[in-house]
Amino acid sequence: MKNLWYALPFLFLIFIYSSAPAQQAPVPGEEWESFWPSELASAGYDRDKLLEARRYFSDSTNGTGLCAVVNGRILTSFGDIEELSYVASVRKSILAMVYGNYVRSGKIHLNKTLAELEMDDNDGLLPIEKQATILDLITARSGIYHKASNPGDNSADAPERGSQKPGAYYLYNNWDFNAAGAAFEKETGLNIFDAVQKDLVEPLQMQDFVRDMHRKSGDMRRSRYPAYHMHFSTRDLARIGLLMLRKGQWGNKQIIPKDWAEEIVSVYTPSEDMNPASLKNGEFGYGYMWWVWDGKDVPPKLEGAYCARGAWGNYITVIPKMDMVIAFKTKSVYGRSTGWREYRKIIDLLIEAKE
Repeated sequence: MKNLWYALPFLFLIFIYSSAPAQQAPVPGEEWESFWPSELASAGYDRDKLLEARRYFSDSTNGTGLCAVVNGRILTSFGDIEELSYVASVRKSILAMVYGNYVRSGKIHLNKTLAELEMDDNDGLLPIEKQATILDLITARSGIYHKASNPGDNSADAPERGSQKPGAYYLYNNWDFNAAGAAFEKETGLNIFDAVQKDLVEPLQMQDFVRDMHRKSGDMRRSRYPAYHMHFSTRDLARIGLLMLRKGQWGNKQIIPKDWAEEIVSVYTPSEDMNPASLKNGEFGYGYMWWVWDGKDVPPKLEGAYCARGAWGNYITVIPKMDMVIAFKTKSVYGRSTGWREYRKIIDLLIEAKE
């Protein structure tokens, strides 16, 4: 009994600590916090190597903004990170995120077919094509090779229409992604841009988003499903990446379901099953409108990493092993672009800056 009385204070402390809420991973409030130069060494980053990344950004890319985030704070930034501009196919990864709450609520059923949705297109879809599901659309495996309303995909390498069973064959195809936007709006009754504002922009306290800039576009003679183009600043893209890194949690709020945040960046199409042939056994597989590092040659620090990729040089890269997000933009004016090879070098330089 005496020993029990001696132990009681320690048992009380154990109870207090075990009952305390888990500390939330850091995220920005209305403004980002940044590392002070004097903090870099204690955080394990080499300042000279970060300066090397800055020089490479300025001298060897056409990038207009870069924001690298570590532990919920800006590690370094280059260019104009507040400027709003077109982010190309990064829009698809953002739509995948927005899908989550509506899949969870039951408004969207991923196994629903286009026939059940009563979705068709100019000149008609084939009976086999109408058996494609929403899941097939968001994983680029619909087997539908109808013309898209906008270019920028691998449709030139598409098999003959009707030759592939839905779900059986991966091809990066804007028809799928645009139809996925239409299916979202049909099932939820929401405009995509309004849903992005309500479900991401407002809870993440984005600093630069302007709803009125967002318009759908495309050649409606080719397809009745337009592209849902988006405009973001680099620092707001970094918030999107950080939300994914935190598995849908922002502070003490679950913004998108945790299991959905994990699912959309899991490998659905492994690298060996990618099409066309030039993509097979490369560094990427594909999830739900996110590119996922996959295959035997993935560097250790990029294991589990994933990326949103847009034409002309627009990217969000999430590297869980380093608690890092990299947002990179190239404003597509006057023919400016930043290719994957140049951006990949930026990733390597930022990784190498960790001592």
